[in-house]
Amino acid sequence: MIRKIIHIEEKRCNGCGICAAACHEGAIEIVEGKARLAREHFCDGLGDCLPACPAGAITFEEREAPAYDEAAVQQAKQDAERKKLKQETGRAKWKNPEQAAAQVRNWPVQIKLAPLQAPYFQGARLLIAADCTAYAYREFSRTFAEGHTILIGCPKLDMVDYSSKLTEIIRNNAISEVLVVRMEVPCCGGLEAAVRKAMRGSRKEIPWEVVTISTDGRILVRNPG
Repeated sequence: MIRKIIHIEEKRCNGCGICAAACHEGAIEIVEGKARLAREHFCDGLGDCLPACPAGAITFEEREAPAYDEAAVQQAKQDAERKKLKQETGRAKWKNPEQAAAQVRNWPVQIKLAPLQAPYFQGARLLIAADCTAYAYREFSRTFAEGHTILIGCPKLDMVDYSSKLTEIIRNNAISEVLVVRMEVPCCGGLEAAVRKAMRGSRKEIPWEVVTISTDGRILVRNPG
């Protein structure tokens, strides 16, 4: 059918992820640092994402597209809530300050200071986080750090491309999974891009996920790498 649907101009998109958060239907995903209309049948054509885009990369167009499927949208939302509840239920709760202090499993935690090989990387669930995320998201330690080996950094402050070092860390150690936690701001795109490049460069098939945090302390979007 011919209907109104959004169009995302890839060249103008800066990968900030704000549109994905504004899309209540879950039609938009961030793929390789760019917003993509991943599910055309989830797009209702109302355009909540248009004013949210700071780059002006989103417009309307009328073209052949599958009809909006509200039932599929609601089912996807229910599935996401069940997954979130399962994850939260499975996390251990802190019982005392000593448990809270034990969340840091490795040292140093700065990407630029971390060794290329270390015992704590073997079999590790690796968390690579932007410096600001621990301050922006109140439950950072409980939600993300628990059970992970942690590396943190800020490509804007460090003025360095982390991709080469992260490639060597992932290539030279038995990393079991990677979780990237970044802010919604554009400069954090450099951290995600470095991890993406490192995953390709390592030539390993490792499950990984990207979580984007808003500047007011909310989880905006979780996307598989």
